[in-house]
Parts: sequence; structure tokens; C-alpha cells
Amino acid sequence: MALLPFRQSKSKRFEALIRPHLRALHGFAFRLTGNQHDAEDLVQDVVTKLVSKVDELEQVDDLKPWLHRVTYRQFIDTIRKRPAGRETSASALDTREDQTPFLETLPDTESDPALRTEHQRNADTLRRLVGELKPDQRTLLLMHDSDGWRLEEIAEVLDVPLGTIKSRLHRVRALLRTKLEAEMEPFGEQQRGCQ
Repeated sequence: MALLPFRQSKSKRFEALIRPHLRALHGFAFRLTGNQHDAEDLVQDVVTKLVSKVDELEQVDDLKPWLHRVTYRQFIDTIRKRPAGRETSASALDTREDQTPFLETLPDTESDPALRTEHQRNADTLRRLVGELKPDQRTLLLMHDSDGWRLEEIAEVLDVPLGTIKSRLHRVRALLRTKLEAEMEPFGEQQRGCQ
């Protein structure tokens, strides 16, 4: 059967479908894995699995959440296959060169060097605590609070009911708040003793 002159090859069609979403997929994979190398591997695994499914991809109404869902499921499969005890690294949470760390997107209105130092210390503490969250907690928090995903989009990508997403987000925020308060308490007691 001869190809019609206007029909692109499967590889060109695949590239046209996937290319606009690669940057977002890399960002999402980075949020899931916590480091650049694992994120690249995750995206490569997803792309490799999908390369033969061009016809299916062309039938998807909204490719972005669909691709994110596939990436999330691939991440979960990868975690399940790891030897017990190996945790996903979050040490490089904010080291991507092409992405501004979410805490640095906050406006810097402090002109006092002491306040700026305190703000940086608090930001570092918060960044570390977010990095210590379980991968699914960190992903949910960063998708919503940092990347600006709507709850409905997150529910669709993670294939979880909206109510469950809301309660999980509430719990992870409460957990982070508790950890942050525990971290800050010694400083608060020292300050009270000095007054």
C-alpha cells in the first residue's frame, strides 16, 4: 500500500504530538523523582513505550493530562520495581537550571539584610522539609502550590477522585505546617528568652 503524499510518517506524527509536551513532562518527572537523571530516564521510558502508539495518541482529546497520567503511572511502576529501602532522592529538588525554584518566585520586599537572611533561612528550611516529604506528597503539593495545577487536573492526571485529592492536599499541608513549626520552635524559644 502506497503512502498518500500528504500523510506524514508515523515518526513525524509522533514527534509532532509529543514535542510540545516534552518540557512539561520533564518538569513533572523532575517533581516526581527529585533529580534530573531519574527524570530524564522516566521521560525516556514513557516516550519509548508510546512511540509505537501514534494512532492511539492521535485519538486523545487532551494530550497533556493524558501524558502526565502515563508518566505518573510509569513512575509508580518504577518505584515498585526498586529494591526495598531505596528512597527516591529529593536532594536536587531545586537545582534544575531551566526552572526557577518555587521559593525564589516570591517577591523580595525585604530591604533589611537581617530580614533577608531570616527569609533565606526560612526558605531553606521549607525547601528541605518539602524535599523530605514522600514522593507522592511532594508531587501533589508542588503540582498545586508551585506549578499552579487545578485540583481537577491533578485528579485526572493521578487518576484519583477529586475529594481524595483535596483531603490529601489538606493533610500534606498540615504535615508540612507541623514540621515547619517544630523546626521554628527552638528559634522562637530563644527569642522569647532574650526579650
